Formats: sequence, C-alpha cells, structure tokens
Amino acid sequence: MLLKKAEECVGVHSERLAIGLALLFSNRGSVIRVMKNLRVCADCHVAMNTISKLEGGETIVRDNNRFHCFRDGLCSCKDY
Repeated sequence: MLLKKAEECVGVHSERLAIGLALLFSNRGSVIRVMKNLRVCADCHVAMNTISKLEGGETIVRDNNRFHCFRDGLCSCKDY
C-alpha cells in the first residue's frame, strides 16, 4: 500500500463543496465560514473570488497558513 500526501487524499476540493452547500442552504448575503487544515489551492482561490463576486456575500476561509476573506471578487490576502 502506498502512502499518499494529504492533498491527494482529499482530492475533491472540499472547500468548494462546503461553499456550494452553504450557498444552497443559507440566506443570500449571509457570511460563509470554512475551516480547512490544508492550504487553499489556486483553482479554489480563483473559484471563491468568482463566487464572492457573483453572490455578493462574504466568504471567510481559514487554511493552515492564513485567513482568506473573499468579498466582491477580491481576497484579503491580495491573491498571495
């Protein structure tokens, strides 16, 4: 049996799934908070910027390095 890195085990961009479920079951414009123990990948970062611009709400994602606050298509980390 081969050991895989944690990023490979997750494999399904769990923060995007969490935000999608939160958008389905919450009121429009409410704050969405997601905690993640791995770093947010570049694809998910772009997706969350786009979602925040389209939905008009605020999304806060905490990964293992920093907080990301997505609002109006911009992130508080300046897309670091």
